[in-house]
Amino acid sequence: MTDSSPRASGQCHCGAIRYSMPTAVEHHALCNCQDCRRHSGAPLVGWALVGQDELDVSGTPKIYESSENGRRHFCGDCGTGLFYTNEAIFPGKIDVQSATLDDPDLIPPGAQIQTAERIGWMERLNDLPAFERYPPFE
Repeated sequence: MTDSSPRASGQCHCGAIRYSMPTAVEHHALCNCQDCRRHSGAPLVGWALVGQDELDVSGTPKIYESSENGRRHFCGDCGTGLFYTNEAIFPGKIDVQSATLDDPDLIPPGAQIQTAERIGWMERLNDLPAFERYPPFE
């Protein structure tokens, strides 16, 4: 790799797979699609796109064929979703699940995508009470 831009590091939950990537990404979007929600168990997933040759990975992710062209890469030990490839949509590129970065704030998102599939209550998050830590039950 010859890229000298600043890099960010990340890992799966158990640490069996670690990676580093440039902080200069092609895009960083928060995806609301049902496919991402089902795979992650979360209401949305952040994806930061880089060239496959720009991503350094230690450990070997398992790969799940989630659609005709989509491939989801995850840790076979702890199950953490890490990467997504789709040669039909973005050949030679890889999307990195940005919440798995050690410091996700290094790469701010630029957009929300697939909002047609967004869960309705996600539009009202700012209306909910917020707690810095887990609230006490009464």
